[in-house]
Amino acid sequence: MPNQQELAIEARGLVKHFKETRAVDGVDIEVPEGTVYGLLGPNGAGKTTAVRMLATLLRPDAGSARVLGHDVIREADTVRGLVGLTGQYASVDEDLTGTENLVMLARLYGFSRAASYARARSLLEAFDLGDAGGRQVKTYSGGMRRRIDLAASIVISPRVLFLDEPTTGLDPRSRNQVWDIVRVLVDDGATVLLTTQYLEEADQLADRMSVIDHGKVIAEGTSVELKASVGSGAVHVRLADSTDRPAAERIIAQTLDAPVTLASDPYALSARVADDGTERASRLLPALHEARIMVAEFSLGQPSLDEVFLALTGRPTEPETSDDVETETNEAVA
Repeated sequence: MPNQQELAIEARGLVKHFKETRAVDGVDIEVPEGTVYGLLGPNGAGKTTAVRMLATLLRPDAGSARVLGHDVIREADTVRGLVGLTGQYASVDEDLTGTENLVMLARLYGFSRAASYARARSLLEAFDLGDAGGRQVKTYSGGMRRRIDLAASIVISPRVLFLDEPTTGLDPRSRNQVWDIVRVLVDDGATVLLTTQYLEEADQLADRMSVIDHGKVIAEGTSVELKASVGSGAVHVRLADSTDRPAAERIIAQTLDAPVTLASDPYALSARVADDGTERASRLLPALHEARIMVAEFSLGQPSLDEVFLALTGRPTEPETSDDVETETNEAVA
């Protein structure tokens, strides 16, 4: 592991309770400077709570955390001056224009009026929003809102940026735009802590990642290491008729001798394939055909996030709404 002088973020035994719920339960994190670190986990795993503690928005109940060498409790004001945070939901004022939002934030940070407008123009151009700067944010598309939110979080060019589910609900083009922005920020020397449920996103961006479940880190490593931990691949099947899914589930489980994951799409199923399971996978299509189950799509590839989570946590991911229970309280660090 890197030594302390190289770490942008370091957490030891981080704990947070909400009433009787232990939302974060002894989390350890080490993030080297100039890298992207992913926090992966299903709904309610504790990702957002962990980020809010590191960003000084919540006080830990136990453990310690340092950002760029500064304690998040004793030196909270210093930490806040060094970091940026983009949450799951847009934090800009939708009744203001893109330019007005950025100018307002720059003024709050102490920029002069001229410097505020210059910074706003620069960010709008950098985030491909130059033509939309004069429009109210409520008229923006989902991808544009995420980009203006990211722009707002780097008005002061933070050395550490916390991105909490930055691409949830975005179309593929908008998601790729956000990924490109993150890469540029890291190339410029920033450190990014990213929470996500998308393994593809972690694949694209994260140098290393931790999987969190029930407030605990249950696995840590690179994307390749995590995928290798759940087998060499996965079979993905999409049926022509959703009413065939129960029968298909039984056949896939019997043929592959593996648990089957039911996707939110009622036509889709998937299952992990062991290192020696290629021959079993080759028998699956004939078995489904013999049962008169029509298959619309079939693929054998790398495990999806659901397969990784199912193997590590015993349950698949769920659609993200509000990640953690920390919304029950708003205990900020004084």
